[in-house]
Amino acid sequence: METVRIIGVGNPARGDDAVGRAVAARLRERLDNDVEVLEHDGEVAALLARLEQAGTVYLVDACSGGGAPGSIRRFDAADGPLPQELFALSTHGFGPGEAVELARALGTLPARCVIYAVEGEDFEAGRQLSPAVAAAAAEVVERILAELTARESEHA
Repeated sequence: METVRIIGVGNPARGDDAVGRAVAARLRERLDNDVEVLEHDGEVAALLARLEQAGTVYLVDACSGGGAPGSIRRFDAADGPLPQELFALSTHGFGPGEAVELARALGTLPARCVIYAVEGEDFEAGRQLSPAVAAAAAEVVERILAELTARESEHA
């Protein structure tokens, strides 16, 4: 059976940077044990290890690209190299985008690897998710659940 792994990346103490972890926590409550749901700080070597030996991975992280707070970008790494703009958007110095491309170069990229990037508004220490990002987190949860349901239907 294919391993499906969801990785929510971020720092829970930095406001909107916690969006990936918030999505992971919500999905953990709604999914059964067939899907591995992880929260991750974004450290590249450890993230790279989490990409290995999974058939499908969903990565969720905050971004900071000047867009409207709460806007959602979706990238499918199976379509080819990720756009360079994704690297500039990350709130981490060397983050999920680089980990995905390194996995591609090493031949360990999962067959299906989808990245959701949510535009943040407030990354101050000690803050909660801003209202726009909290709404986007709920939307990303529903999108991932819909994608998982569609994949189950395809394989049934």
